Amino acid sequence: MKQYAEIPGIGVIREEYQQDFVDLEASGDGSWRVGQDGVWRIVAPLDRKVEFVVFEDKTLGLVKSSLGPHAYYPLLEDTFSPPAEAVLMDLDGTSVRSEHFWMWIIEQSIARLKRDPGFRLAPEDEPHVSGHSVSEHLQYCIDKYAPGGSLEEARRHYFEKTSFEMKEISHGRGRYDAFHPSPGLKEFLMELKGRGIKIGLVTSGLYEKAWPEILSAFKTLNMGDPLNFYDAIITAGHRLTKGQTGTLGELAPKPHPWLYAETAYVGLGVDRSRRHKVIGLEDSGAGVVSIRLAGFAAIGISDGNIERSGVRPLLRAYCRSLLDALPLILG
Repeated sequence: MKQYAEIPGIGVIREEYQQDFVDLEASGDGSWRVGQDGVWRIVAPLDRKVEFVVFEDKTLGLVKSSLGPHAYYPLLEDTFSPPAEAVLMDLDGTSVRSEHFWMWIIEQSIARLKRDPGFRLAPEDEPHVSGHSVSEHLQYCIDKYAPGGSLEEARRHYFEKTSFEMKEISHGRGRYDAFHPSPGLKEFLMELKGRGIKIGLVTSGLYEKAWPEILSAFKTLNMGDPLNFYDAIITAGHRLTKGQTGTLGELAPKPHPWLYAETAYVGLGVDRSRRHKVIGLEDSGAGVVSIRLAGFAAIGISDGNIERSGVRPLLRAYCRSLLDALPLILG
């Protein structure tokens, strides 16, 4: 237990989660080294997508990017005190079961890039191809499976495949199992709504990818217009393509904190002094890190990649379903 005792912003890690973190001698960008400049430890979750530089009185989270610059953020203490005044919810995997569909799209895009119809992702790729941005997912695959391949070409394959599959689904064809509301989603949302708790929906997915999922789930559940139901919905914006403008988002999504921070502070109007009344729900390692670096407590939902990512020490709780999380949110 002493090995992981009292990390600022994390506290004492539960015994069963201690193997989720690995110790490093230096940070990935070379800026920090254990035993120098006040650095007590440097630890990383199993997927190595983020590193935590630990000092006596603070912890800095280093988010590494395969495309943009690396960035450091303070890891604030989980101060959540129920009942919640606002709940931040991930889309893929947490609200709608769709991650395997989108990983399949990534797989098909790389297969086209490699001109190898038989290409398949490996199980260990999952934490790197879910929860981040489209470009980050594709760049990871290019680096591993198609060195020297063009990200621009991979993106073209991705959006062509996405457009085709979405049209097929809208006409009752295509993959019937692409989108399903998570078990208990309607009951969970209605309970929060009935108690006057603000609800924000957050996704690293671009608008054209995310919006059909949201509409599909609400149609299935007979819940009307999601724009009227949610208090805020934040996506990674619109893709940059020739002939039209894009929006900032591809290099600033999860595990960076900005999507969750914007949803809470701008979309829901939460005052920073009330962050202890906000909690987020995620099924991905990148999402959990994003919530925590935004300054909020996080509840993990199983069936995603949280265990494989190694971020359980960052969670307030790890639940099997949305309904299991309700008592923790309501107090």
